[in-house]
Amino acid sequence: MAQKLEILVLLRECGDPRPPARVISTGAYIDDRGLRMFPNPGDLSALEEALCLADSQGASVTAVAIGPKRLDDTLRQALAMGASKAIRVCNHGIEGNDAVADSNLLARIYSIVSPTLIFTGKTLVDRGDDPAPAMAAIKLGMPTVTAAVSLSMSGSSLEVVRKSDRGARQKVTAPIPCAVFFSSEKEPRYPSHDAVMNSMEAEIEVWGLSDLGLPLKEVNYRSAALQASEYSFPRLNPLRSTTPDPKLIAFDRIISLLSGGVKAREGKLTVAANPDEAVEALVRIFKDEGLLP
Repeated sequence: MAQKLEILVLLRECGDPRPPARVISTGAYIDDRGLRMFPNPGDLSALEEALCLADSQGASVTAVAIGPKRLDDTLRQALAMGASKAIRVCNHGIEGNDAVADSNLLARIYSIVSPTLIFTGKTLVDRGDDPAPAMAAIKLGMPTVTAAVSLSMSGSSLEVVRKSDRGARQKVTAPIPCAVFFSSEKEPRYPSHDAVMNSMEAEIEVWGLSDLGLPLKEVNYRSAALQASEYSFPRLNPLRSTTPDPKLIAFDRIISLLSGGVKAREGKLTVAANPDEAVEALVRIFKDEGLLP
């Protein structure tokens, strides 16, 4: 008899890296009031892959989030999309950790839920790579596949298509149980109105450290390999503006540039078959721009 799939999907929130964002930093503390938070897109892609397996293989999907009560909205979104269970782990003492301390917490959650598959996103849009989910899986002896784009069942294993170097695609086979970390490729489904309304009354389990059986010293900053000295703001992604008109006066051109970065010009040059054609194309562009007579 085939083993029933129990999928744990880790959902994380991210801060919007785009301005405007009013963020205050004082030493080793950052006040994020006014910073818009949203579910990590890679995690939602992982949730969609899990729900596709639930549709085709009868898998059970458990959504897990770690953090404050506002994450209940993300978990209710997962329930509305089709997750069968939602768990939020909350304790103020686990904030401000590094990947080592976070992996200790995640490894304990994995061992309690005992999933056959662990899905989450490969990166966080505001912080980049998050190694903690993979480190936790490795602690439990589970193989991992990263940068996954899609997957399918093949007997008692998974066939995963993942991103490789220079845009290539690579197909790998992973035994079950395993952990898969997805790129933000698959668009998550939209839940129905009835599903959204039902999720508002659905139960969300809230676990503390006592439920996990973990002492605080193993999962907070005291167990971290790196101690925080100070925080820096996320790298901004300014809105792009068109190239200023050279006929404008200098002041107006400066104002135009200060409104955002310069947007690259499009449609000016196509790939030429040989160097002579490339030179002719460049000369035509220079003439059109008034740079050559």
